[in-house]
Amino acid sequence: MSSEEASKKTIERLKTVRHALLRLHKMLLEFQRQEYEREGGRVSNSYQLLNLVMHNESFAWLHQLSELVVQIDEILDAEEELREADLVALLDQARFLVLPSETGDEFQRRYFDSLQQSPDVVLAHSEVVRLLGKKSSEVH
Repeated sequence: MSSEEASKKTIERLKTVRHALLRLHKMLLEFQRQEYEREGGRVSNSYQLLNLVMHNESFAWLHQLSELVVQIDEILDAEEELREADLVALLDQARFLVLPSETGDEFQRRYFDSLQQSPDVVLAHSEVVRLLGKKSSEVH
């Protein structure tokens, strides 16, 4: 293994984090669907929900998380050799993304609100944070 080649441990960790991010995304999507239904009426099927996710402003904040999962998929599916630095950068990006904040960007604020209101989101968030652990530079 060259010094830049990704370790099996990091590859597996990224795959595990990816699955946890998907579960978090599902919980956030369900939370947002419920919020939407309180004001906009019932979402009757998955096609309607998909259309809302893609085109309705109420769901736009979730795109950052969707895009991160797509980035992870693309790097894991790439034909070229996986580089440790690229995988670590994605893990760091995930770690930053799941930092809720009352005063942050739209994702961080909406994420903060969802954590205050949904036990399912809290559980999924806790799993992601646990799997991400400390930043690579903080691990001894």
